[in-house]
Amino acid sequence: MVNNLKEKKIMKKRILNIIIGTACTAVLASCAITLPVAVSNAPIGDKKGVSSTIVFGGIYFNGNYGVKDAASKGKITGAIATIDEKTSNFVFFAKKELIVTSK
Repeated sequence: MVNNLKEKKIMKKRILNIIIGTACTAVLASCAITLPVAVSNAPIGDKKGVSSTIVFGGIYFNGNYGVKDAASKGKITGAIATIDEKTSNFVFFAKKELIVTSK
């Protein structure tokens, strides 16, 4: 009987470890995609600005998120050549980044 109780405890511990490992993997797993938003006739250079935000339930948590914020972070004052949006989806939320480039 003692042997059976030990085996049950070991089995419970293994199942708990599997559940915790699966939960951690699910929370840390992500999928990212980058899509073009806009392109202009401005020359593409080495200046790059990024504006990022977290999205949870359709709510954007960065009030400054946008092209203007990305351009100011990249010190872009002239015409913007390209705008890309990178979306990284996690289990409970998403991270969005607007990437602007210019000369």
